[in-house]
Order: sequence, then C-alpha cells, then structure tokens
Amino acid sequence: MHTATAETVQPCPDCGAEVRGDRRFPVWCAACDWNVDPQPPKEKRGRLARARHAQAQRHGERLLAELGAGGDLRARRDSAAVLAVAVALVVHALTLVLAAGGLWFLVGGWGGWGMVPGLFLLALGWSLRPRFGRLPENTPVLRRADAPELFALVDEVARVAGTRGVDAIAVDGEINASVEGYGVRGRRLLTLGLPLWEVLTPQQRIALLGHEMGHYVNGDTGHGLVVWTAGRSLSTWYYYFLPIADPSGLDRIVNLLYIPPRLIVRGLMTLLSGLTLRAARRAEYLADRVGARAGSTEAALGLLDRLLISDSAAVTLQREVNLSALKAPRGRAAADALADGLWERLAADLASVPEHERARLRRVAVLRGHSVDDSHPPTHLRHACLLIGEPLPAAVVSDPERELRIAGELADVRAKVARRIIRDGS
Repeated sequence: MHTATAETVQPCPDCGAEVRGDRRFPVWCAACDWNVDPQPPKEKRGRLARARHAQAQRHGERLLAELGAGGDLRARRDSAAVLAVAVALVVHALTLVLAAGGLWFLVGGWGGWGMVPGLFLLALGWSLRPRFGRLPENTPVLRRADAPELFALVDEVARVAGTRGVDAIAVDGEINASVEGYGVRGRRLLTLGLPLWEVLTPQQRIALLGHEMGHYVNGDTGHGLVVWTAGRSLSTWYYYFLPIADPSGLDRIVNLLYIPPRLIVRGLMTLLSGLTLRAARRAEYLADRVGARAGSTEAALGLLDRLLISDSAAVTLQREVNLSALKAPRGRAAADALADGLWERLAADLASVPEHERARLRRVAVLRGHSVDDSHPPTHLRHACLLIGEPLPAAVVSDPERELRIAGELADVRAKVARRIIRDGS
C-alpha cells in the first residue's frame, strides 16, 4: 500500500507565505518558487549537446508560436528533410562502395594479394550495412490471436490516425510506449510499458495509442528507414574511430590519425540530427493531436500529466524491488506474492500524488524546458499545443466490457512482467 499522506504546514523562509506540503515530496512555495526545483539537473556536457538542446528548445517554441498565430501543423517534407535523406543516401552509398571494392579486390586478386583487402572491405561493408529492427527476445510479444480485443482497439485508433494497425505488441516493464519497424518487410511493433499502461484511465490509454499510431503519419524523417539506418551506420563508424584506451607509442600515432575521420563522422551525425530536429518536434505535436482526436483532448492532457509524474512511478517500483530484496530469504513465493498486487499498488500511489506536487512538477518543467529527450518538445509546450483551438471529443470510446476483455488478454503478461520487475528489478 502507498504511504499515508502527512500534510505539513510551515512559513516560506523567503517570503513568509504559508506553505502546505506532503512529507513524501519536496516542500515548496507557490508564491515565490522557493525550493520549487531542489535538485536541478546537471548541465548538459559538451558544446554540441548544449547547442542541440538549445536548438531543440527554439524549434519547439517557434512551432508553438506558429500554431498560436493560426499556422497549419501538418506533416510535410521541407528542404531540411530532403537534405537529411540526401545525406543518408551518401552514407549508404559509401557502404555500398566498400562492399563493391571488396568484391573487386577478391575477383581481381583471388588467391593472391587481393584476398586480405578484399575480405577486410567486405567485412567492413557488412558491419555498416542498414540493419532492420527485430522483435525483442526477452520480452513478451503478443500476436493477434493472443489479444484480439487489444489489437481491435489499436486498429480502431489507427483508422482515426489514417494508417493501419500493428503486427505485434510487446509488453515490458518500462514507463514508456513506442512504435518501431521490424523485419525486411517493415512490419510494425507497438511496445507498451505496463507501468505506464496500468496507471492510465481507459481514455488516456486510447490517447496513448493515438499518439503512437500518429508517429506513422506525422512526417518524422528521423524515424524513416533511410535516415534511421544511416544514423546507425554513422554510429558504427564513430565507434571504429574512438581513441585506443591506454595507448602505447604506436597507439598514440593511431589515435592522432583517428582524429580527422572521427571529427568528420561526428560532423555528419550532428548535421543529420540537426536536419531532422524540427521535423521531430513537429512530429511530437502532431502525434499529440492524433492522441487527442482518438481519446479526446481531456484524455491527451491527462496522459501528459501522468508522464510528468513518471518519476513517482519509478520510485514506487524501486521501493517494491527493495522490499522484495528484504524478503528474499523467504523464497520465491514471497517475491511472487509481492508481484501479485504490484499494479494495483502502483496505481494507488500515482493516484495519491497531491495536486500541489503536480503543480510543482509543471512549474519545474517550464523552468527546465524539460523533455524526455531532445526529440520531444518540453511537456509544458505540448500541453499548450493541445489547448490551442476547440477541445476535441473522443473518436474512440472505451466501455467496461471491452476493458475487461483486454484485461483478460493481458493477464498473463501482467503477471510475468510484475514478477520480472520484483525479482530482477527490470
């Protein structure tokens, strides 16, 4: 069970206003922002990382300003997106040239001098090849026959988004959800993190599905197959040119020779990232809009609020893991008993987060320009974007019977994921 709330009352040490709080959360003053952010995040390391974060902030704010002025938020391929695809094609062309060069050496010098460079270039080209996603190996994966009602709900939401549904649904223990492709044929995988799914209302779940399905129609170039696989190839190149640790005399020379190509690769990675940044920000706003169309604006806003307090969910899960460790001598049965009610305790803990803590987190989000990563606009900007225009009603409405059927389909994976979190802490 969640810890009982214990309200505290004290004067603000800065302005003297009455401050009410909860011992589970930081005490802060809404009048003057005293202690609103007691543990600010560390400054982003590296000039490039700071520049990217600042650029991402500007793009997010500019897009929101355009919307507020009556601008049109729609998926489109601008010059930056076209250039990003061109850069990606150059990267893939280099991989093809390496493979072709390896074949040329082998054919021209078979059995002689061409064997070594030929095999080397072929191996290098193979390691840099575009790699397609795969289904996760250690995560429960559902097919349509396993969860027909859940897939039907995803299909219904996908139709609202203007796309098709998914081919598989993975269920894990992350406080997140995502979509990606897998296989040569570009099949679709939806990954649902149960710690997020279980704390959402039915309509918020629909908004979440709408957001994820929206990623298939929002024009995010960075997640397109050509650009995404080029990014992975560049990451492999960068790994190859990392300096040798604890270098000897010869290694120091090699490290010096690695500097120019490493800078070139990093420059290409930065260029590709910068070219896709604005599209990535627009894509998140668009995905939020799809979520609002599917589950309602109210549900989409509620989803953002749940994401804002995701740290509380992480704390609850860690507390459950620690409690399990204390009971470890009692055997696996004791751990499984804890796992049985994990999702209910998590939902109760999240529901008990008081409004003044939610308000603090919203204010911290504004102060930090907080986002999950640089591809996501800060939460407060996404919230503001959803409030532009008339509130949208739900295009897909849940009902208790459907919820029960979906819960039944997820019963086995709920138990498996809960046991994995309790036993392994993951």
